[in-house]
Amino acid sequence: MRVLLLKEPKDGESGPDPYIKELESRGHKGTLLPVLSFKFVSLNTLTDKLFQPEKYGGLIFTSPRAVEAVRMCLEADERREEWDKAAKDKWNTKSIYVVGKATASLVQNLGLNPLGEDTGTAEVLSRLIIEREATNIPPLFFPCGSIKREVLPTALRENGVPLETLTVYQTAEHPDLEKNLKNYFTEQGIPASIAFFSPSGVKFCLEVVRRLSAEQLTQIKFAAIGPTTQHAIAAEGLCVSCTAEKPTAEHLAIAIAKTLQ
Repeated sequence: MRVLLLKEPKDGESGPDPYIKELESRGHKGTLLPVLSFKFVSLNTLTDKLFQPEKYGGLIFTSPRAVEAVRMCLEADERREEWDKAAKDKWNTKSIYVVGKATASLVQNLGLNPLGEDTGTAEVLSRLIIEREATNIPPLFFPCGSIKREVLPTALRENGVPLETLTVYQTAEHPDLEKNLKNYFTEQGIPASIAFFSPSGVKFCLEVVRRLSAEQLTQIKFAAIGPTTQHAIAAEGLCVSCTAEKPTAEHLAIAIAKTLQ
């Protein structure tokens, strides 16, 4: 059966995207459509902070884009050598927190040792941080996106763990989103399942999906990558057929395959 995955293809990887691969191995045909576009901001400020690890108690990354911003800083100013020689080791004496395996893998590419890759959500990660960190540490540094949820900052603030945030990318709707969705529905018809990967994806796509599927909307099995996205779909009055147990390609494919049986 056809499954529409509302996320950008995994870049810089050889071979098929893991979400497509996992669905195919279970007899389903996946198609990826990019939903979001990103604009990086405040990179000069970010660069300064990356080379002042002594001012911070650790780092927090909750999205691949934030790690991408760090990589861009190191490459743009040709400071990778300086990073590799000194800064990364200083950061590695502190805690480097991440949500999810994709972000953890990118953090490792920077030479950093991530903690929390199995947490899966900001709620669970914040509990891990609160358990591990004292309230008298220097602030944890959290480079994030413009549409970050306040779950993690609120939890840390309420528990007295100091935090400093910096917006390093802005999220907007992908310029070709509506056109790409129309082309997909025209060429492939109504998919058996549509998977959402973020509340922003729900916000930007749902109206177009409703319009294109019309009275067949109720036939579509809606899938979510995690509980936050699940709540965003449910808040729009749609039934969520399945949610991945963990935010990985394998867990999502298992959940979708089960619901399409």
